[in-house]
Amino acid sequence: MSFLQVSGTKIVNENDEEVILRGAGLGGWMNMENFISGYPGCEFQIRESLADTIGADRAAFFFDKFLEYFFQDADAKFFKSLGLNCIRLPFNYRHFEDDMDPRVLKPDGFRHLDRVIKICAQNGIYTILDLHTAPGGQNNGWHSDHGGHLANFWRHKDFQDRSIWLWEQLAAHYAGNPWIAGYNPLNEPADPSHQGLVDWYDRVYHAIRAIDPKHALFLDGNTFASDFSRFGDAFKRWDNVSYAFHDYSVFGFPSSPAPYTGSEEQLIRMRKSYQRKRAWMDEHNLCVWNGEWGPVYARKQYEGEETDAINAARVHVLKDQLTLYNKDRLSWSIWLYKDIGFQGMVYVGLNTPYMTLFCDFLAKKHRLATDAWGADASKVAHAFDPIVRLLEREVPPEHRQLYPYPLWTMEGRVGRIARTTLVAEFLVQEWADHFVGKSEEELDALARSFSFENCLHRDALNKVLTDNAQA
Repeated sequence: MSFLQVSGTKIVNENDEEVILRGAGLGGWMNMENFISGYPGCEFQIRESLADTIGADRAAFFFDKFLEYFFQDADAKFFKSLGLNCIRLPFNYRHFEDDMDPRVLKPDGFRHLDRVIKICAQNGIYTILDLHTAPGGQNNGWHSDHGGHLANFWRHKDFQDRSIWLWEQLAAHYAGNPWIAGYNPLNEPADPSHQGLVDWYDRVYHAIRAIDPKHALFLDGNTFASDFSRFGDAFKRWDNVSYAFHDYSVFGFPSSPAPYTGSEEQLIRMRKSYQRKRAWMDEHNLCVWNGEWGPVYARKQYEGEETDAINAARVHVLKDQLTLYNKDRLSWSIWLYKDIGFQGMVYVGLNTPYMTLFCDFLAKKHRLATDAWGADASKVAHAFDPIVRLLEREVPPEHRQLYPYPLWTMEGRVGRIARTTLVAEFLVQEWADHFVGKSEEELDALARSFSFENCLHRDALNKVLTDNAQA
């Protein structure tokens, strides 16, 4: 078994044979996310609330069982059966150190990560390690688990230093493992200055290389892995590096400007967005990896009779994106493998203990649009539109474009702060209260809801992935 390496625009093995990595991200596992796992707000909030509500030991038991059941050998075997060969493993820094005890490695920090890397290797699947949540939050989103809308990672050097320290621990631990395709040091950074990201990449590159000279690095572009315009000639300082963008198409979401039909106009827009994101890499003949992409899907309990038609259009988006990728022999990692029914290749069944317990709560969360990802906020727009109108009256147009504009418009920023941060915060305790009085057996059953045998398969999505796995 040989280490994979970046050679020019390709990823190759020791025989210089091209290896195209095609797979998915294991989102919602070691970096839980609200729309994936069915809770409000951020992971640190629900962990703290559940510990306060049912006790630290019982809360730890539930979360540990959740991690255990979320990915096991049956998952790896199914994944491999689809013809896929790589899983991106997002993780939260909190598994390895505590904010109140920084730079002290937790004794069991590697336990679940080691377990899944081993399972994947035994099934012939490469893994890419992805620091999805860094101290202070490297971007403005819920998925960097800091509870606000400002990326304080870029404001405090110690947050950056701690992340370097963590990668030194990871590199020392995994340096000899060839089934790890490489390291993705920072998911979706959003550095308002742009230069701070390049400087941090210089630091983490040299820190890792001093310990582990073999593993490839996958470096995300700035502004949620979309912008390399300020990278300049930094690539000349870095060897064995691929560059990662995330290629979510607007047509794959409820906010799509029109139903997707694959019209010439829509295909041109899709292609231009894709080409813009990878333009810097193409200009310099660099290796490209699409670290996240993929549409979301309608659910019958919410979208009713329109579900099948919506999902057929979303699969159409998927196919047309893959047509672009195949022409470029692009390595990719679709988002995501498993969830509660919104985007996953497999998803937790509605009749499981977890989905039964939280049925009404999840419907409320959907109605209030407390998750930012793919939300339909139409039912609560009347509550938040007055804030937007106020800002439009009082803020001059030239002052409305706060970073990360245009990804976050002024209206989108209001939704992120007022709806998905403030309203979600008030639902955290309600989520935790569902666990009151549950026995250890019942807690285990709730966690086991996420095991492979309790999941349904999104067959249309999986068939498209299989059809394109060897393209």
